[in-house]
Amino acid sequence: MARANDEVEALLQEYADLIAITGGDAFKARAYEKAARAIGGHPADVSRLDAEGLRDIPNVGRSIADKVLEYLHTGTVAAVEERRANIPAGVRELIAIPTLGPKKALRLYQDLHISSVNELAAAIEADALHDLKGFGPRTQENILHGITLMQQAGGRIPLHLALETAEEIVSELSGLTGCKRCAYAGSLRRMRETVGDIDVLVAARRSAPFMDALAALPSTAEVIAHGSKKTSIRTGKGVQVDLRVLPPESWGAGLQYFTGSKAHNIRTRTIAVRHGLKLSEYGLFEVESRQSLASRSEEEVYARLGLPWIPPTLREDRGEIQAALRGELPEIVTERDIRGDLHTHTDLTDGLAPLEEMVAAAAERGLAYYAVTDHAPRLYMQRMTDEKILAQRERVRELDGVHHGMRLLHGTELNIGPEGEVDWPDEFLAGFDLCVASLHSHFDLGRKEMTRRLVRACENPYVHVLGHPTTRLIGRRPGVDADWDEVFAVCARAGTALEINAQPDRLDLCDEEILRAKEHGVKFAVDTDAHSVLHLGYLRYGVGTAQRGWLTRDDVINTWPLRSLRRFLSKGGRSRKGAAG
Repeated sequence: MARANDEVEALLQEYADLIAITGGDAFKARAYEKAARAIGGHPADVSRLDAEGLRDIPNVGRSIADKVLEYLHTGTVAAVEERRANIPAGVRELIAIPTLGPKKALRLYQDLHISSVNELAAAIEADALHDLKGFGPRTQENILHGITLMQQAGGRIPLHLALETAEEIVSELSGLTGCKRCAYAGSLRRMRETVGDIDVLVAARRSAPFMDALAALPSTAEVIAHGSKKTSIRTGKGVQVDLRVLPPESWGAGLQYFTGSKAHNIRTRTIAVRHGLKLSEYGLFEVESRQSLASRSEEEVYARLGLPWIPPTLREDRGEIQAALRGELPEIVTERDIRGDLHTHTDLTDGLAPLEEMVAAAAERGLAYYAVTDHAPRLYMQRMTDEKILAQRERVRELDGVHHGMRLLHGTELNIGPEGEVDWPDEFLAGFDLCVASLHSHFDLGRKEMTRRLVRACENPYVHVLGHPTTRLIGRRPGVDADWDEVFAVCARAGTALEINAQPDRLDLCDEEILRAKEHGVKFAVDTDAHSVLHLGYLRYGVGTAQRGWLTRDDVINTWPLRSLRRFLSKGGRSRKGAAG
């Protein structure tokens, strides 16, 4: 199910880690990391490219291209297998722990013979790391937290991978004779950030053709159960898919039931019972007569319960039933509402595509405006200079309006320093249309220091958006510790928008923090943080997260017309300058 690009990206990233673990050349490890990112973000399917086509991808040289071809032709790479053989499997397991890098994993193995996650947890519990340099109390605390994150993730699947798998299966089954309807349900339809398994529903008179088709898909590695009402399979990537076939007249009730959440369904069933009714996956029935009152559509089921249709992303028993009964359900933001993207990168820094390609791709997606926000100079590995950013600004002005009339904003992603300071002096920052400010380092500051740092950045008169605010990486890195209510209050007061970063490994802010921030009156920006043309499609994940946070068009600044957005940016800057002065 996964793209060949994704498989190759994972392999090259593993090879980079293996090089680092074995004390290999740091430059070589970095080269493989860059190649991994480039291939993962490349729009063309690498399995269809020859050696020359592979070498056309940025950061992919002859040696790396040869390894990619070797993997595509044989399923293995000899150099990778050789490195794997030299490192115990347990050590390779250790580097999967968030916050624990390859070098620390190797030291644990060499000095203390620790070769598994369980052994490491036990060693920390027994205070066996106290004499090991670089493993102080704070580091050990972070490692334990990383182990917890990994255990919590368990077998859960990231949203984007689950969605890709589900959409491919839905497409396959929808083409079969007799299929009236087909869709995915469950937590995936509710756009949760990770998914335990995938629920797929089909409306049809006969179930056997669909059950057989699922079991026979090329991606199916194992048939867990095969029946007339439910079939469960596991894909080659370890994803469990459960298929249920419903009578067409029960489609709406089944879709509502299997979408969940469990807590939401308890609420709807409670309402049904109160009216002398029974709600199941087959319909809404009168208890005494067993007469079906509603079942064909979700709208019909909800209406018979005295409710408007409730969007799936709100069905978490967080007040949506009560709001619906009061007629106060929000008209949540949709992907169609998004007019622009306010956080993107090009190959001037760590993006994979040149400015012209990113702009053209954004215009093809129908955006009305688009901001280019490459990294500022304090993210030193990007080697940004004043001259480079000003030259880019000239080119952005030249391209403004060229593609389908799409307007361009020239911005930057600033780095928030340990004291809340940002790159460039005020007079230089004043030349940007838009400034996103983000944390890229010093994640381990104490709560008080981190809060002060974020507050200072958000109060800066030239900071318009706080990028990926908590810095979390789902299942890999926890968010920074700060008094977020204080940060949210400052953002509302200063006119600084909070980003909902649509990168699927971030989704930062998360839905629960969005709900908290909204109570403070904060405005938001749903951005892709795109580093390649493909990443522009990540917008859907950011919008799904915004929906789970109950956001409307009014809450999201990049749903506004450009004139209104510019007014927000300029008015915010003037008011904050006055407050600071």
